[in-house]
Amino acid sequence: MLKKIFRSIEEQIEILESKGLVINDYDKVSNILLRENYFFISGYRHLFMKNYKDNSFINGTTFEELYAVFTFDRKIRNIMFGYILIVENNMKSIISYQLSKKYGYKEKDYLNPNNFTQDSLKVRQVHDVLNKMKRQIRVNGQQHSATMHYLSNYGYIPMWILVKVLSLGILSELYAILKLEDAEMIASEYGLDVETLGTYLSVLANFRNLCAHDDILYDHRTQKEIPSNKYHQRLNIPMTDGHYDYGKNDLFALIIILKSLLTDDEFREMIFAVGYEMDVLAGKVKTVPLSKILNKVGFPDNWKDIVDL
Repeated sequence: MLKKIFRSIEEQIEILESKGLVINDYDKVSNILLRENYFFISGYRHLFMKNYKDNSFINGTTFEELYAVFTFDRKIRNIMFGYILIVENNMKSIISYQLSKKYGYKEKDYLNPNNFTQDSLKVRQVHDVLNKMKRQIRVNGQQHSATMHYLSNYGYIPMWILVKVLSLGILSELYAILKLEDAEMIASEYGLDVETLGTYLSVLANFRNLCAHDDILYDHRTQKEIPSNKYHQRLNIPMTDGHYDYGKNDLFALIIILKSLLTDDEFREMIFAVGYEMDVLAGKVKTVPLSKILNKVGFPDNWKDIVDL
């Protein structure tokens, strides 16, 4: 079995140079590798490799270009995270409002298993999700200021407070166990069908966790794909064997999801911010065309057109 051993900063630079990467400023590169971690920066090297078999950089590739993609990914990750949080907050508000209005505002009322799907195949799923929510009440009851306030003053935690301490993952699971009429009411707020919104929430939770943990975003692919829709068609996204090349389980799929869940103004602001970072990157990377990076990210060349669709 191969073993990974510790490498000093000097050895890390030697490895990069041995693969053909141009190092123009050793002190600057040393400082960046110390602060940012060689492993994560090298995670972007595939864009600049000659091919999959030849593990060497395209002639002339500089460390500055490699680091520019790393920085671009961080900037995009921060942008995406901010707008995912907006959707998360909106979704928590809508779900808690609908369920509190229908089933009550005390946990003994809104966490009653009878309020959720009675599908025999989902009995265990309902049990598991409700237990996760009850655990959040126990864990956060005396730690989170809002939950402490309600427990101390009223003796219960209303759902509109509980959702604040629920992860987007648990919220996605909660949506999946709702009665059909409740799920339809929530999905209708976004003009979506129940199944599509359920998929969107699951994919959103995946991207949210990735962003929150500062992981590599640009070439991330989720296991679950979003349904093909009008945006794939109107953008004329190319297909291979009847399957869209972009916008199914990549970063552009996240863009499509946010198109449906953000307001028009919020979405336009987000696209502007992403476009700005694309322009900055284009000014720093010369060895490979921007289109190659876009396609690796999962963006079609006309990705900005989604704003006006």
